[in-house]
Amino acid sequence: MSQSTTQRPGQRPGQRYGRGPGQRSDRKPRQREEAPWIPRTTLGKKVAAGEITSMEEIIQNGLRIQEAGIIKKLLPDLKSEVVGVGIIQKMTANGQSTRFKAIVAAGDFNGWLGIGQGKAKQMRIAIEKATNQSFLNVSPIKLGCGSWECRCDQKHSVPFKVRGKGGSVTIEILPAPKGLGLVAGGKIKRLLELAGLKDAWTSSKGSTTTMNSTSKAILECLRQTFSQG
Repeated sequence: MSQSTTQRPGQRPGQRYGRGPGQRSDRKPRQREEAPWIPRTTLGKKVAAGEITSMEEIIQNGLRIQEAGIIKKLLPDLKSEVVGVGIIQKMTANGQSTRFKAIVAAGDFNGWLGIGQGKAKQMRIAIEKATNQSFLNVSPIKLGCGSWECRCDQKHSVPFKVRGKGGSVTIEILPAPKGLGLVAGGKIKRLLELAGLKDAWTSSKGSTTTMNSTSKAILECLRQTFSQG
């Protein structure tokens, strides 16, 4: 019994049907799906059930956040960005050990910012750890207009001068008039943008290329706008 086969135009007899060298595939790369959040703490269960609906309610009651899923639920506009990566090498009894370090910032461009650090043998896992930690470290930031040159009622800068320190790095953020923009270096400017600042003067001392110390100094600065306000 003979079996009939259909040949494609230009296909040689006996040639297999499929994608040849140099031909593009229509298949899209597989994207990693995020696992659904399953609350494990009492606070997480209350947030998932809709009993707590805002971060302000958590802060006012002095509750401790132990799950990143709580932040993702209450701040859906929060975005995370890798602001620093590095390699940690150490000699052990079994030879040289290599690990990766990542620093991630999470902000919603509207008054919330968190920074986290993660270490692992794989860069992807280090970034995931840092991202999770950045969500847990998210803090409220009070925006305003503390510039005597502007004196508007819009939330585009900091309400007063703040100063923060991380390691050997010291950073000051001063109110600026609307339209000036952010007078800051690349990574510092990006962190301020994630927090929601549009106009500000900044000054820094120390090795600002060390993102671990720089990010801590910025976060301490911005936390003061809420605690002192």
